[in-house]
Amino acid sequence: MANILTAASTIGDWLAHPEGGPALRDLLGQGGAFDETQLAPVRGLPLSQLVALSQGQLPQAAVDALVLQVNGGVVPDGDDDSGAWREQITAGRFDGKTVIVTGAASGIGRATASRIVREGGRVVAVDITTDGLKTLADELGDAVVPVTADITSDAGIAEIVTAAGDRIDGLANVAGVMDDFTPVHETSDQIWQRVFAVNVDGVFKLTRAVVPVMLDARRGAIVNVASEAALRGNAAGVAYTASKHAVVGITKNTAFMYGGEGIRVNAVAPGGVATGMRPTNQSPYGLGRTGPFLKLIPGVAAAEHLAASITFLLSDDGVNLNGVVLPSDGGWSIQ
Repeated sequence: MANILTAASTIGDWLAHPEGGPALRDLLGQGGAFDETQLAPVRGLPLSQLVALSQGQLPQAAVDALVLQVNGGVVPDGDDDSGAWREQITAGRFDGKTVIVTGAASGIGRATASRIVREGGRVVAVDITTDGLKTLADELGDAVVPVTADITSDAGIAEIVTAAGDRIDGLANVAGVMDDFTPVHETSDQIWQRVFAVNVDGVFKLTRAVVPVMLDARRGAIVNVASEAALRGNAAGVAYTASKHAVVGITKNTAFMYGGEGIRVNAVAPGGVATGMRPTNQSPYGLGRTGPFLKLIPGVAAAEHLAASITFLLSDDGVNLNGVVLPSDGGWSIQ
């Protein structure tokens, strides 16, 4: 167990610490009666991830104050020694490359865009949220080209490709939306159409737009974000499940069609990820069926964990991989 606690220390280490545990429980408003089973899926994540998971209920300032509290009012000098996973940047891995990343204002997309830039690449960062893109660009500089665009519209697709220019080395189709866990007999046309518009049509349209550029160059890498729901039927509602199965179909067919032209197309299938993206107005029927299986998730990943998988497949390190659906899920898919 680490003696020094920081925001990078795992939630498990905080809970096990003689001072950190009570302080964290008090912060969460549970006192001595706190049910730690609620945090079981995220015990391996850094304390700082609670900010995203809480969706604003736990601000960063509260985490910073907690760190000061357990360290006598002093910011710890250096990192904790918990052995928790740390992102390892590979300098120059994306030197000279331009990569389009959708959903780049937050979560997995933001983590992916950030890593590509820090590894030498230029990122066309796409989202419908302007503020998040501005924050990303302010943090990382001119290597980020922010594009506020809707990937479901032809005009949005055209704007993205224009911003990228004559060279497109990679595409990360990260943007996606959840459904409300409804089974087919409860699913409305509105939910079905919205989920497919973003998760399937957006992936199709943007892929269709960038492939000609890659064909001309005889090189390129595309990574689509599928889901654990693309591998099983008990992880979401029918709309999300069907949409992510479609993403796998797009991935495999496109990989086959263009594999001989120097274009690799792969997918990652995340399990639970600490992005704060949660469905609303969830179906009691759907949750009643899926709930027992969702409790079996081995652990929730950080967005940076998925960015590591995505950038591996986008980079030349993934040279021998094409048509792969990589379960980046902590082992959930083997259950």
